Amino acid sequence: MSESSAPSETVLLRRGEVHSPADPFATAMVVERGQIAWVGSEGAADAFADGVDEVVDLDGALVTPAFTDAHVHTTSTGLALTGLDLSGAPSLPAALARVREFAAARPADRVLLGHGWDSAAWPEGRPPTRAELDEATGGRPLYLSRIDVHSAVVTTALLDLAPAAAGHADAPLTGDAHHAVRATALGAVTPAQRTAAQRAALAHAASLGIGTVHECAGPEISSEDDLTGLLRLAAEEPGPRVVGYWAEQDADRARELGAAGAAGDLFVDGSLGSHTACLNHPYADADHAGLAHLDADAVASHVVACTEAGLQAGFHAIGDAALTTVVEGVRAAAEKLGLARVRAARHRVEHAEMLTPETIAAFAELGLTASVQPAFDALWGGQDGMYARRLGADRARTLNPFAALLRAGVPLAFGSDSPVTPLDPWGTVRAAAFHRTPEHRVSVRAAFTAHTRGGWRAVGRDDAGVLVPGAPADYAVWRTGALVVQAPDDRVARWSTDPRSGTPGLPDLTPGRELPRCLRTVVGGRTVFVRPGE
Repeated sequence: MSESSAPSETVLLRRGEVHSPADPFATAMVVERGQIAWVGSEGAADAFADGVDEVVDLDGALVTPAFTDAHVHTTSTGLALTGLDLSGAPSLPAALARVREFAAARPADRVLLGHGWDSAAWPEGRPPTRAELDEATGGRPLYLSRIDVHSAVVTTALLDLAPAAAGHADAPLTGDAHHAVRATALGAVTPAQRTAAQRAALAHAASLGIGTVHECAGPEISSEDDLTGLLRLAAEEPGPRVVGYWAEQDADRARELGAAGAAGDLFVDGSLGSHTACLNHPYADADHAGLAHLDADAVASHVVACTEAGLQAGFHAIGDAALTTVVEGVRAAAEKLGLARVRAARHRVEHAEMLTPETIAAFAELGLTASVQPAFDALWGGQDGMYARRLGADRARTLNPFAALLRAGVPLAFGSDSPVTPLDPWGTVRAAAFHRTPEHRVSVRAAFTAHTRGGWRAVGRDDAGVLVPGAPADYAVWRTGALVVQAPDDRVARWSTDPRSGTPGLPDLTPGRELPRCLRTVVGGRTVFVRPGE
């Protein structure tokens, strides 16, 4: 397979496995002018062979819709890919050693940037002190975001550059102090560095079969220039599509910036790891119940403004109290504007982790999309995980109830929140199918749909994310093992390879098995990634 910079007029892919509801036995596909034109059998493909511009021999490879990652911070992802990544550090001394090596290797950087520390996973059980970071950097400005990006540790030199954060105790910074130091740190990134980071993140996404990312930008997370620069880059260069969201209570400003909505990380609360998610009852390991940033009236007014402006509204909400606030606010907006109008706008909630049966039912009633991250459970779930330490085992078992959401009819869109967890679409599907809490597991097919078609539906497109005639030609080609069809019951371990099931097969994602490897990614008929040697 060779890479092309522009779409051929007509391409025939044949001798593979094409994952399409239009034909569960499809082995061939025709793409014409950036759209799927036909899917069908190998025998029927002969009729197209002489009339196409290019024939691609799949050699048994699997073709699926390209994935959509519904929650990404693109620049931060690129900076993590090219900068200091502490996510794999096994201990506090190992993290400090990485800081020391990174500082020595980057003598010209105005501010040192790093991400991914997680003291809950370290034997020492504590983050680095300011004095330890001052020593490791030789007194230079350093910003280190926690893995959930809701708190950070910094050096004295960076605090000196951010007066709004001065005077805080030697502990991870949260809230306004964190936003102040983050703005100062990211402000030191030059436009050229920012563009390079965005380019690196999008190229990495393409190499994983991701055809679309939803950028969750905002004034407390990135900047207006960051969002507009990313949207411009995506429009000008081949790569994944980028749908932008702007997290500010200003629908007009979101529209001016080219965003699909005033949504994404518009914070109703914070995160569990940083003890800032807003709970109905105090944390198990702290004497408070987190922080609330918006009340139900603020949510209602924002939903009304966005609905009337024809834009999506959306909120970041993790704790049960925060999710109740969102539901109350959206319901109040529906009472003012009419339920049908609010439902039609497809407003969305990011993360939506600590749901109750009542809030799940309200999501379904109000037409809210749950934009969720299954890798959070893989990373922090289980009886010994961070969730259990923060909440106690009983409350922790209620988190991320994907099966209950699907049963209620709530639309799901899967993402990573990268760089909080890595871009990893098949790993995300596996995490949902093998949730650490068995009653929350969903089928591989349902998880795959949430990570492909679900992301398109979350932006109001019902005609994409699936390989059927007329759909955008956004697809990925994979080298993988035998395809299987999961049996239609709640036991994930039951599989069927019987083609009479009439359901397109998917890779066996049983933990321990190798995940599919992306060979090619195509967006709108244009090849944006080819694995070297293919």
